[in-house]
Amino acid sequence: MAAPAPGWCRTEEGRSPLKILYFAWVRQKVGLAEEDVTPPATVTDVAGLVAWLAGRSPGHAAAFADPRQVRAAVNQDFATPDQAVAAGDEVAFFPPVTGG
Repeated sequence: MAAPAPGWCRTEEGRSPLKILYFAWVRQKVGLAEEDVTPPATVTDVAGLVAWLAGRSPGHAAAFADPRQVRAAVNQDFATPDQAVAAGDEVAFFPPVTGG
């Protein structure tokens, strides 16, 4: 079995946590640029992760107060709320991107 990548830690259950990245105003509200979290096994998709993260702190609650205003990427691919997440994934949250 390969060792986890640098910066990753293993939980007591032997699972790697999710790496969560926050960008723009989401980062400002949460108060963190990134964090490693191990949500309960019932969290299986982006929507469940958002709901769980919203309960972590007042800043998280403010950032995810309207989940329609936050976009996600799982392992650097844009993700919908029903996108599966698993231990070891990298999940980024950011505001909608506009272009011209």
